[in-house]
Amino acid sequence: MAKRIILYMLLVTVCNCKPLPTFAQLQIYQFEQIDSLQKIQPRPVFIFIYTTWCKYCAAMEQITLKDKSNIVALNEKYYCILLDAETKQDIFFNNHLFKYRATGDKTGSHELAEQLAFINGQIAFPTICILNLKKEIIFQHSNYISSADLKPILCSLSDHK
Repeated sequence: MAKRIILYMLLVTVCNCKPLPTFAQLQIYQFEQIDSLQKIQPRPVFIFIYTTWCKYCAAMEQITLKDKSNIVALNEKYYCILLDAETKQDIFFNNHLFKYRATGDKTGSHELAEQLAFINGQIAFPTICILNLKKEIIFQHSNYISSADLKPILCSLSDHK
């Protein structure tokens, strides 16, 4: 009898449990994929330019880019690329090969990051950059941007051709 009561209580507990929430994950693409993806489904390109040493970059990646509504908007309306401004990997994009450029013994930056994050005569991190279908910059913002501030930007520029 005691076994039946325990089994019944276990069954009631399991049936009353709510399912664990599912977490959306941001789809990340590479620059080299954009041309073929644009042929299938044209979308603007959202680029997050960061460095590994920047605390604001890390905060934005962990908070703003992990916000569920931002993830949904980015996955549905954009091709999202994360670009480490200090990557040493060559990147072929827009019919041009971009390379890492050393500025010191252990310092340097990537040419593509410099092109995309250059605003008002300087580069600051983090930077978000949105490109239209012609690969023209239609939006740039340097420094941290909150989830709440990013949402209207994503909505207003998602249909920009």
